[in-house]
Amino acid sequence: MKINDSIKQPIDLAVDKANVSSNKKAEQASATPAASENVTLSSMASQMKTLEAKVANTEVFDAQKVDSIKSAIASGQFTVDSGKIADGLVASVKDFLSTQR
Repeated sequence: MKINDSIKQPIDLAVDKANVSSNKKAEQASATPAASENVTLSSMASQMKTLEAKVANTEVFDAQKVDSIKSAIASGQFTVDSGKIADGLVASVKDFLSTQR
C-alpha cells in the first residue's frame, strides 16, 4: 500500500453550486463594517502580538539533529537505547497516574 496514492486522487464533495454562491453573497453583505464601530485592544493584546512574532521566528525543532538521525537510520547506524525508552515509559505512566488522583 502506497501512502501518497490517496493524495493524488481528487475528492468530490458534491456541493450545490447555487447554494455556495448565495452563501458568498450573504458573507460579503455581512462583512461590510459600519462606520461607527470602534475596537480597543488591551495592553495584553499587544504583548501577545509581540510574543506571537517572537515565536514565529524561532525554530520548532533542531533541523540539524533531525537530519543526523535520518542519515543514521538510513545507514543502519542508529541504535535505540531500550533502557532510556523503558525509563521514559515508566516516568510517563507514573506522571499519568499521579494526575488521575
